[in-house]
Parts: sequence; C-alpha cells; structure tokens
Amino acid sequence: MTESEPQQPARRMSMEEKFPRALWVRLIVYVAVGHLFAGFIYLLFVLGGQNQ
Repeated sequence: MTESEPQQPARRMSMEEKFPRALWVRLIVYVAVGHLFAGFIYLLFVLGGQNQ
C-alpha cells in the first residue's frame, strides 16, 4: 500500500448496518401495538367468560 492510497476503515457488519434505524423503530412500534391489541382481545375473552 502506498502513501497516496486512502486507507479504508475496517467495516464491521453489525445489525445496525444491515437495517436502518427507522426500520428498528417501526419494528418496535409494531411489536408493542401488536401486544397491546392481543392483550385487549384477551381481556375481552376473560370478561366475556365471567358473564356466563
């Protein structure tokens, strides 16, 4: 390697480099909303089962 060639930094392939930050935020929001919706449906079944 000569002095005139720029040195490239060693790239580390991490999960953050593979997926953009916006995708991680969207994934967390979808998981959270999905769990809230599932909890609401479960609550409806529990409350509906008590009325029988």
